Amino acid sequence: MIRSVVLGCGGYLPEKKVTNKDLEQIMETSDDWIVERTGIRQRYFAAEGQYTSDLAIEASRQALANAGLDASEIDLVIVGTTTPDRTFPAVATRVQAALGAVPGSPAFDVQAVCSGFLYALGAADSMLRNGMAKNALVIGAETLSRILDFEDRTTAVLFGDGAGAVVLQARESRGGLEDPGVISVHLHADGRYNDILNTDGGVSMTRTAGSVRMLGKEVFRHAVVNLHDVLLETLKANGLTAQDVDWVVPHQANLRIIEGTVKRLGLDMSQVICTIDRHANTSAASVPLALADGMASGLVKPGQLVLLEAMGGGLTWGGALVRL
Repeated sequence: MIRSVVLGCGGYLPEKKVTNKDLEQIMETSDDWIVERTGIRQRYFAAEGQYTSDLAIEASRQALANAGLDASEIDLVIVGTTTPDRTFPAVATRVQAALGAVPGSPAFDVQAVCSGFLYALGAADSMLRNGMAKNALVIGAETLSRILDFEDRTTAVLFGDGAGAVVLQARESRGGLEDPGVISVHLHADGRYNDILNTDGGVSMTRTAGSVRMLGKEVFRHAVVNLHDVLLETLKANGLTAQDVDWVVPHQANLRIIEGTVKRLGLDMSQVICTIDRHANTSAASVPLALADGMASGLVKPGQLVLLEAMGGGLTWGGALVRL
C-alpha cells in the first residue's frame, strides 16, 4: 500500500511581536485578564505589505530544507487558510510559482478555518495514496490580524499571524502502526453552529472581508466535547489508547480548552506541544506551527506517534494520527 510519509516540517512567524502589554495601549484589556482566560502572552502580526502567501512561502522553504527535497519535486500544493491574499486566485498557486514547484501540477486552497490544516492534510493524503501526486506541500497560513476588530477585546486578543508547512511523500508501506506516515485522518463539520464563530462580512454578503465574531462560551463548550470525541475516534479507529501516543499536537486556541481536552483523555500537559503562550491562535497555521516548533526543539522525534486535532468555525473539526 501507499502511505504519505512526513519528510520535513517548517514554520514561520512575522517579525512584529505584539505582547499583551502592547494591546493594553490600544484597547481596554490587561495582561492578567488575557493570560487568565486564554494562556496567551504574545502573538505576531504580519507587516504592512506582507501577505498570507509570503508567510506560507517562508514556512514551505523551511519545510523543504528540513525534508532535503527540492521545490522542483513538489507536484501538489494545498494551503489551509481563511485569510487569502485575494478572493482569488488561491494562495497555493502563488506558493507553487514562487517556490518553483512542478508547473501544471495541482495547487488549491482549503477553507475550514482553524481546521484548515487537517482538512488539507486529509486531501493531500488521499491524493498521494491514489497516485495523483508524489510529493506534496501541505500548509496552514493566516494573517488574522487583518480581520480583527480591536474594539472587541473578546476576540482581538486571541489571534495572531503565522504559517506552518509539512512535506509529504508517497511511499510504499506495509501499513502497520509502526510504519511511518499519515495513519488516519478524521474530519467533521456541523453547519447548524455556523453563527457562533464567523465574520460579519464576506464577498457575497457585504463585499468586504468583515471582522471575527465569536460566542466564546458556546465555542468553548463545543470545542471541549468535539475535540475529545474526535481524538477518541482516531485512537479507536487504530486500536489504540491515549497512552500509546507520544505527543498530542492540538490546535492552539485556548489553554483551558487544551487542558480540558487532554485531561479527559487521561493524559497530562507534559505530553502536549503547547505554543499558545507565544503564538496565540493562528487558526489553520497553529497545528503545523506547533509541530514544527516541537520538532525544532528536539521534543518531537522521528519514529514517534503524534495525535493532531483542531476545531474551527463552521463548525469544523478533525483529528489525525501520524507516525513521524
